[in-house]
Amino acid sequence: MNRPQLVEKMIESVKRLPGVGPKMAERLCYHILKMPEYEVTAFIDAIKKARQEIKVCSVCYNLSESDPCPICSDDMRNKEILCVVETPQDLIAVSKVKNYDGLYFVLGGALSPLDAVGPKDIRVDKLLVRLKDNNIKEVILATDMDSKGETTAVYLAQLIKPLGIKVSRLGYGMPVGGDIEYADEITISKAIAGRKEM
Repeated sequence: MNRPQLVEKMIESVKRLPGVGPKMAERLCYHILKMPEYEVTAFIDAIKKARQEIKVCSVCYNLSESDPCPICSDDMRNKEILCVVETPQDLIAVSKVKNYDGLYFVLGGALSPLDAVGPKDIRVDKLLVRLKDNNIKEVILATDMDSKGETTAVYLAQLIKPLGIKVSRLGYGMPVGGDIEYADEITISKAIAGRKEM
């Protein structure tokens, strides 16, 4: 027996979410259909409210309920260090680190020539404007450690260094709690090269 057309339509919509395959979409949709009406209403209202009220900060391009965002508005932050990340999710991850009190910039992606994503498709031009208009002394490139993130970091470093700004990259190495036997060669190589005296 075929599913009702409305359920099919719902599943097709949920499948568009990243990381959600056909089976997961089906499970989620049937779960939503079993939820009490008040929970479904609250769920829909939360999505609508977020879509209507969340803004993109005009300074760092993070998602926020205000513009500028609370981080950019915080006078206690170190205005000489800028951490460049790919996504708002990356910004949240870095912001959990207690010893970083600088500012942020969200690129909105990473360079990927194979996917036809070039400098104009992410906020490279806006980053350079911000660097020229402020007293930033160091840029930390906190892009992902994959090929896209590495390509982006190298490209940005080539643009930023001539401005007389120090450019640094997140360190490489073994994750805390990781087993050496499961690490790949590149990770171990980077961990050895980046070793520090104890």
